[in-house]
Amino acid sequence: MTYEQPDLFAAVDALLAQAELDALPDPHERRRLREAAGVDEQQLAATLRVSTQDVEAWESGRAQPRPPQRAAYARFLDALAPLHPPAPAHAPAPQAPAAPRKPAATNPTSAQAPAPAHPAVPAQRAGHGPLAVLDGDENAYLSDGTTLHCPATTLSELVNFTLHHTHLGASRLHRYGKDADPLIVLTASATTRFGLPLLLEDRRSLRLPDDHPAVTELDREGWQLTQRGFGPWPRIYRPTSSRQRQCVQLAILPWEAFEARSWDNIASFPPAQLAQALGDYAHRVLTPRGSTAVNGQELMTALRPPTRPVKDPATGTWHPGHVPGSLTAPRPPAPPEAPAEHPTAIDRHDSDVLDEEAYDWVRDPDLISERESAQPFAVGLDINTAFLAATNGLTVGLGPATHVSRPDFDPKTPGCWLADLSHIPQDPRLPSPFTPDGHPPQQPAWYATPTLAYAYELGFSPEPLQAWIRRESGPYLSPWYTHLRNAYVQTMAELGVTTDLDAAQYLDAMTRHTQQDSGQAAVLRAIKATVKGGIGKLRERPQGAHHQPGQPWPALDRPTWRPDIRAAVISKARTNMHRKIQKLAAVGHYPLAVLSDCVVYPSDGPSPLDFLPLMPDTGLPLPGTFRLGVSPGMAKHEGTQPMSWAAALLREGGNPARHIHGPDAVQQGE
Repeated sequence: MTYEQPDLFAAVDALLAQAELDALPDPHERRRLREAAGVDEQQLAATLRVSTQDVEAWESGRAQPRPPQRAAYARFLDALAPLHPPAPAHAPAPQAPAAPRKPAATNPTSAQAPAPAHPAVPAQRAGHGPLAVLDGDENAYLSDGTTLHCPATTLSELVNFTLHHTHLGASRLHRYGKDADPLIVLTASATTRFGLPLLLEDRRSLRLPDDHPAVTELDREGWQLTQRGFGPWPRIYRPTSSRQRQCVQLAILPWEAFEARSWDNIASFPPAQLAQALGDYAHRVLTPRGSTAVNGQELMTALRPPTRPVKDPATGTWHPGHVPGSLTAPRPPAPPEAPAEHPTAIDRHDSDVLDEEAYDWVRDPDLISERESAQPFAVGLDINTAFLAATNGLTVGLGPATHVSRPDFDPKTPGCWLADLSHIPQDPRLPSPFTPDGHPPQQPAWYATPTLAYAYELGFSPEPLQAWIRRESGPYLSPWYTHLRNAYVQTMAELGVTTDLDAAQYLDAMTRHTQQDSGQAAVLRAIKATVKGGIGKLRERPQGAHHQPGQPWPALDRPTWRPDIRAAVISKARTNMHRKIQKLAAVGHYPLAVLSDCVVYPSDGPSPLDFLPLMPDTGLPLPGTFRLGVSPGMAKHEGTQPMSWAAALLREGGNPARHIHGPDAVQQGE
């Protein structure tokens, strides 16, 4: 057989392409990239279907991966390389925060010259971190502990200074995502310095009027604002024909950009401490772009961007293409999934509503036994980031909903199902797993896939009457879970609560963890608010008093407005809780009340260790019950009160789980 030269060239090109595809960085870099992405050895080994010893050998240089794992391993590392570039060899070591100084001094890091004509600093800018906190004395405090001199006196000068002189920003979280724009936080004194009021007069829209001098000055200099206008989180940008973004995010501290309910008292921190805490959040989660709820949803998109560049082989031109596993377009909800204000919900019957919400259940006081009443304590357990744990491995719909009559139930198919679960027997000392109030269902109702799947797990086989299913599906929230889990666990470790503590050590560490470091405590609060707010944003309801039911609202235009995904997460969180409750009931422990991720039990002592059962042979927690520990899905001590207090509250119609973490608790949890 003879070969023509073009055929040989093509074969060589293919061989070179394969060699480039399978090229691996050095062993040290392999480990650095994996750890930077928050992937542990066990996860990588399971994904590549090898042993953890294989991964260790690859990262130590003792062995090299062989096909077919080699190409997959190379693909994994190649995807991480642009997301986690190595630190520059010439980068200076972090310095202690410099003392605030007046504008008279000049130093090499100051930027007193006019903005240069060359383009802004390239987007891959990690030299000084993601953000700066600006005071009224021309000091910009950075998250790396350094301080820059900022001579800007107008907002346009501030934007130019940020883009051309600070090297602020953060790298993208996904190879097809976008680098984070620099964030400048204005303290009260800096707010005044730039001619902004300390209080927004328009409390309804929370934005400056369009004719405010600060807004008109930006417009005059060619800068624009997003549709949100100039509020607590204004985004200032300039359209550009180049690939380089020109955009700066501001956060106005006196305008409550960082709400206390999500960030503790972070707004009262000195500038250097504030920069450090916000920098930690930015490095572990993402650079703040708004409320923690906004951040939670922005993180979803940052980890799974909707599009990627695709080259048309016929024309050689590039166009946006779909990123597999992402949400790419707004999807209308199925009629049962729509909130009451949605156009789809008009004239809908109350029985046609998907009601997947968190638990709010109390046991009938008459069903409390004498033995339980005689126990001295009521002890509350709380599931760590329960909604986050529920997203782990959860399959959700990616495409449109399709209506099906008399469907065969498939636990792997996301959707909502009309089924009759009223015939399933219920122990009245336990909440029903199928309803938020814990009362057994009385008629056919709509259920998310995890709820109906749990009925099958319990040994029942209800036949759905109809369903709205999404055939295109995937674990959309899995990277979101991994990213936030790592952020949560790392922050807890900074507060002295690590994964290697035994149950007693863990409970002891939790009694004082928030007092260890106020900055890390604020970051922890923000991470938890990011989880809950991000899930809540999936079904954001209309804002403002002027909305009319049946009229669309702006959130509906987002691909991440997905009430069905929110319902699936809550459904799984509730059934996860019930599974543990039922396991504990099998050994004689019944709850007094449940509220969302908190459950209260009678106890002989004030600690969870006084009633949580252990295996007699190993001393380990009974499998399937509540396990104390720091990881998402594990439990912590929420608080303790006298049993007489809980019984009295039940008789009054109150929920002890709502108040167990009170000022009179014997031991307070988080």
